[in-house]
Amino acid sequence: MGVGAILLGQVLEGGHVSQLMQGTAALIVLGGTFGAMFVSFSGADIKKAFGMLPVVYKTVDLDVRPVIDEIIRIATIARKEGVLAVEGQRESINNPLFKKSIKYVIDGFEPNTVKEIIDTEIYLAFEEEEAAAKVFEGTGGYAPTIGIIGAVLGLIHVMSMLNDPSKIGEGIAVAFVATVYGLVVANLFLIPWGTKLKRKAAQRMMTKEVVKLGVVGIQEGLNPHFLQEKLEVFVEEHLRRTDEPKKE
Repeated sequence: MGVGAILLGQVLEGGHVSQLMQGTAALIVLGGTFGAMFVSFSGADIKKAFGMLPVVYKTVDLDVRPVIDEIIRIATIARKEGVLAVEGQRESINNPLFKKSIKYVIDGFEPNTVKEIIDTEIYLAFEEEEAAAKVFEGTGGYAPTIGIIGAVLGLIHVMSMLNDPSKIGEGIAVAFVATVYGLVVANLFLIPWGTKLKRKAAQRMMTKEVVKLGVVGIQEGLNPHFLQEKLEVFVEEHLRRTDEPKKE
């Protein structure tokens, strides 16, 4: 939508889309920007960032009710039959973190140890995803400056044509295309990509927090109904169950 608006605005102003198609300007901006990226970040971080790029355009399911239902099902079994009875149910668990973490409870790990392990996994996963976001956000800071460099180079070229005034206007217009490219690359792509990745990481972390509280609750032997009420806090208000327990 942003790119379309810019192109439409160019046409409405009486210009032509072809005026914005400058291969030299694109080479300077993209080459300079990605060159700065390679210096600033490790190859592993850059690979991770581009590997996560499809996540930007995918919807994160914010409904944690299926995870809560799974936790309550396991909590009910553990409450009635004991924690060891959960072993036979592990393969039916869909959430990978819950499936992995409940094993610690079955194996008799200390509650604090289990909580620390899950906290560490959540933290490291969030840090990894945030590092990918920082690659795009950081690179987005370079692109406009590289665009200015391209504009200056274009103006230097224009200065060499002062003996032909008919070419000066066109030359200046071409020079400033590099600035447009730098601003567009930064503000319509790189920085928004980074912002969205950080938001998606925070949303996925919420589901993992639900799992952590669920596992700790199961290990502490909490009543499944109480545990469900505790976890329902993470459900968006418009998705919460409306059925309230009847008052006697």
